[in-house]
Amino acid sequence: MEQSEIILRAIGVLTETQEMVRRLSKDAEPDIDSGESQLGRLVTEVFPSIEIPAESSVQEAAEATIAALMPVTISLVGAFAFLFSELAEVHDSGRTDIKTADLLQHLALRLSRAEGEDR
Repeated sequence: MEQSEIILRAIGVLTETQEMVRRLSKDAEPDIDSGESQLGRLVTEVFPSIEIPAESSVQEAAEATIAALMPVTISLVGAFAFLFSELAEVHDSGRTDIKTADLLQHLALRLSRAEGEDR
């Protein structure tokens, strides 16, 4: 999965989370199964399955797991860090004319356009 696609999916996670928090603040029950949530799907799709040969030592199994998961983990953390910095920049500039959901939508459109131009 390309980094831009991971960022787009992270936008979905943040948008969904914001909606859940909004509903919780109104005492509504969030009706989201964690496996069916944006985050659950993102984790399922991004993290690879890891097969450890039965004869592997504990050290070899740990090294194989780290080697398989580290690049994806860095990509996910990078995506959320990028989005945080974009949101923080707007917040810190004191802008009140744009809502979080609108900024996330703008970022998603910008990334989608850039991704389309690369093809």
